[in-house]
Amino acid sequence: MVTFRRMEEKDVDAVSKIEEATFSMPWSPASFLEMIQSDHAFFIVAEEDEKILGACGVVQVLDEGNITNVVMAEESRGKGIGTAMLTFLMEEGKKYGITAYTLEVRVSNNVAIHVYEKLGFVSAGIRKNFYEKPKEDANIMWKR
Repeated sequence: MVTFRRMEEKDVDAVSKIEEATFSMPWSPASFLEMIQSDHAFFIVAEEDEKILGACGVVQVLDEGNITNVVMAEESRGKGIGTAMLTFLMEEGKKYGITAYTLEVRVSNNVAIHVYEKLGFVSAGIRKNFYEKPKEDANIMWKR
């Protein structure tokens, strides 16, 4: 059974490995550690049988949350776990007064865009050349 919980220091290496396998410019373990120790951010992990399947985080600015680093292990994709993990993240955010969420996603990442749309996000514009390796625009999405 997949469960969701706050990311802890012991999870950083596993999340970093998934991040490295997924993204061309992954966050470092030190960056994840800094974020989970921050007063204005929190990360969630999806876990099954003590194995980390994915993670996502949010940085809070007043009543808004910027969702960062949504990442799933390749073998865990397409099973609804990412959608459930993001739903859990946003429910946790309510406890901190977050009422609106934003994120950026590569314009070519149709699978992720579809997931975000299912969760109520709408496109609000394009951020030119946001991504590197390869250079690509970002679709800015909001859920209010």
